[in-house]
Amino acid sequence: MSRILGIDPGFGRTGIGIVEMRGGEAIYVAHTVIETPAEDTFSDRLVSLRDALRRIIMEYTPDVAAVESLFFQTNVKTAMKVSMARGVVLLTIAEMKIDLVELTPNQVKHGIAGWGGADKKQVQGMVTRLLHLTAIPTPDDAADALALAIVGGFAARSPQYVTPSTTT
Repeated sequence: MSRILGIDPGFGRTGIGIVEMRGGEAIYVAHTVIETPAEDTFSDRLVSLRDALRRIIMEYTPDVAAVESLFFQTNVKTAMKVSMARGVVLLTIAEMKIDLVELTPNQVKHGIAGWGGADKKQVQGMVTRLLHLTAIPTPDDAADALALAIVGGFAARSPQYVTPSTTT
């Protein structure tokens, strides 16, 4: 059994999803979002993200973290801020010595719904079914993070997808 932490990075809201992989099945553990106050400076928001992520990692002790890779965004300013938040997420994962799986949005969609062009509703529906939930997880960022955790759990079985944590 392994515990997988799925992370959908953002600077205003970061989705968090946690599942346990038992055999060929993903078992729901938890989901939430890390929200940073809009009135804080951007640097303070990054510190808040790091601190909250550290607390989540200490509470749930995941074996692997699955993080979404960035994709093209038309708003360069937003893309840069999300990139910086993703960097904080990756740094925190490395500092906490957790193995990493990075997945593109299309890999997650394909892994969950069987098609890389699946829409948000299809992904949310499959997450709900695969985890035997009674309702679609909300908000969307948390549902996306659960999809990352599920697909990351299966990908973590293949060493070519995993960046091992450092032991230094």
